[in-house]
Amino acid sequence: MRNISITIVYDNNPYKAGLKTAWGFSCLVKVIEKTILFDTGGDGFLLLRNMKSLTIDPTEISLIFLSHIHNDHVGGLWNIIENNNKVTVCVPKSFPESFKNEVKGHGIKIIEIQRPVKICDNVYSTGELGVLIKEQSLIIHTYEGLILITGCAHPGIVNIVNKAKDIFKEDIFLLLGGFHLSGKSKDELEKIVYSLKKAGVRNVGPCHCSGDAARAVFKEKYQMNYINVGVGQIIDIRYR
Repeated sequence: MRNISITIVYDNNPYKAGLKTAWGFSCLVKVIEKTILFDTGGDGFLLLRNMKSLTIDPTEISLIFLSHIHNDHVGGLWNIIENNNKVTVCVPKSFPESFKNEVKGHGIKIIEIQRPVKICDNVYSTGELGVLIKEQSLIIHTYEGLILITGCAHPGIVNIVNKAKDIFKEDIFLLLGGFHLSGKSKDELEKIVYSLKKAGVRNVGPCHCSGDAARAVFKEKYQMNYINVGVGQIIDIRYR
């Protein structure tokens, strides 16, 4: 059975000894057709250092998928494209023209995404979601169901899950990434967890901006289906 592999290369939560943590998020997604870097963290030097420690070669990356414009998700981009000028960068259409022009100035191809779209076999974007902060999330079809990866979930984690389900009419096997839940009360967090469970989310890996309180509630409610995500973790899932 062919697998999909997700490696956390940048996060503010630790997992593997010897790797550096910092505020931000990035993970490397290996599917059959492509190697995708989801977001790039905030510090490109730290990102490259972690990748080197994990024996990840930046030239292996074929596509960079940027969820939203905040620096803790796009700041490491420039260090990656300095080491790989053949990569393609997928950005929400609402990204500033100055940013897109700077990327193009490095000779990099940009794909602007507004609506749900296929990236490659079994890999899709939700399209731009949200109002004030536009954000796209990554959807992957697997043998087990959908994998949904979020950067910061500014449009609302429940809204993003519902959008993915609306597109594919399937449950979420794994919900992974930043859930943007810092500062929420325990009552609010429990309601969100209830909504996600009701929506059919089977496994969760909250990290980055999810917050320690949210991670604790998810761990309590999901138990064996909770993943303690941090830098250096590798998640392997059977491919569809």
